[in-house]
Amino acid sequence: MRRIAVAITSTIAGLIMLFSYHTSTMGIGATTAAGTSGANGATASGGTSGSGGTSGSGGTSGSSGSSGGPRSPSPGTGSRGGAQSGAFTGTSVDTRWGPVQVRITVTSGKIGDAEAVVYPQGNFRDAQINGYALPILHDEVIAAQSAEIDVVSGATVTSKGYLTSLQSALDKAHL
Repeated sequence: MRRIAVAITSTIAGLIMLFSYHTSTMGIGATTAAGTSGANGATASGGTSGSGGTSGSGGTSGSSGSSGGPRSPSPGTGSRGGAQSGAFTGTSVDTRWGPVQVRITVTSGKIGDAEAVVYPQGNFRDAQINGYALPILHDEVIAAQSAEIDVVSGATVTSKGYLTSLQSALDKAHL
């Protein structure tokens, strides 16, 4: 009889712990960029600072957490029709795990930088996934010069939010 009471009590305690576990912080800990943007989403085209290692990948040149301003386009490339130069911030996209927002830097019609300024990072798992996925998304956008890239496996929700915000920023830049 005593074993039954211990088993039932243990089962109830386990169920209480299971149902009280929160899997996402949904917006808690999300950061925003240090600067504010104007009504059209464009910010000053001066130097922009990154948010703690969210852009670029380790070991490659020109992909640190901050940049000293817009990068120059490669020789022989012209400006796309109607494209503006400067920094453009896409709309904030609410995802299952938290908001995602992307800011791009455009010079002579080319994307020089695509940085996630807001992204889920409220817990260890969010930080781990986004620490892996955001540099990949950044590099793919720079290589493709558009939002026509694949999502990162294992970070599908964040990738889709990133691409939606990126497309919004590209629309603001007329790219």
